[in-house]
Amino acid sequence: MCEEHRFVFSRRNLLGVGAGVASAALMSGLIAPAYAQSGGDTPAAPNDISPDEALQRLKDGNVRYAANNLNERDFSAGRAARAQSQHPFAGILSCADSRVAPELAFDQGPGELFVVRDAGNAVDTNGLASIEFGVAVLGIPLLLVLGHSSCGAISATIDVIENGTELPGSLPALINHLKPGVERALAEKPADPMKAATIENVRYNVEQLKSESPIVSEAVASGKVMVVGGVYELSTGKVEWL
Repeated sequence: MCEEHRFVFSRRNLLGVGAGVASAALMSGLIAPAYAQSGGDTPAAPNDISPDEALQRLKDGNVRYAANNLNERDFSAGRAARAQSQHPFAGILSCADSRVAPELAFDQGPGELFVVRDAGNAVDTNGLASIEFGVAVLGIPLLLVLGHSSCGAISATIDVIENGTELPGSLPALINHLKPGVERALAEKPADPMKAATIENVRYNVEQLKSESPIVSEAVASGKVMVVGGVYELSTGKVEWL
């Protein structure tokens, strides 16, 4: 999103986000219709795949990672092509925790994942806008909210809720984003509050992605995009799919 691109709205993109949204983006100058003068159909992009196929790619990649059987890659290959455009097949809302590396966890190379990260993998305005960009402009067919075990942001949220702990700086604003899912989990009096809160926070933010953005909700309703959740286990590298 930070570099220059010749963005292309394929038929799938247009159907997924609606003509009104696409027109607004074109009017804003965000998207340059590279094939406007070609007179033919837009060639299929590398990420022009079904949401189910995209999800299976992530699942297969995580199996390879957990088994320490990663695909060998030449990271210099494709740099010139990636400098011109990007075609990620999945967008991932991940925690900022340094122990969680989505490209490694799903055994994917540069340009294949569009990753948005913040502590606690919560949907905020900037993150939502980034994800909308991925869906509307890049044609991402799959969105994943990825939580993880031993999440410090979730632990801090539980502490604030249960003990009234006051946090410094901008941390209270972060906690407010995490409270809805965590409070929902704690209300059930789970045997393992951390695990339950982590899972419920993921589920809550999956719901947020589907409901807060008309771009995402339209794409989901049309079947062009799927939104799923998962929790990454730090000790094993495996993702539990929700």
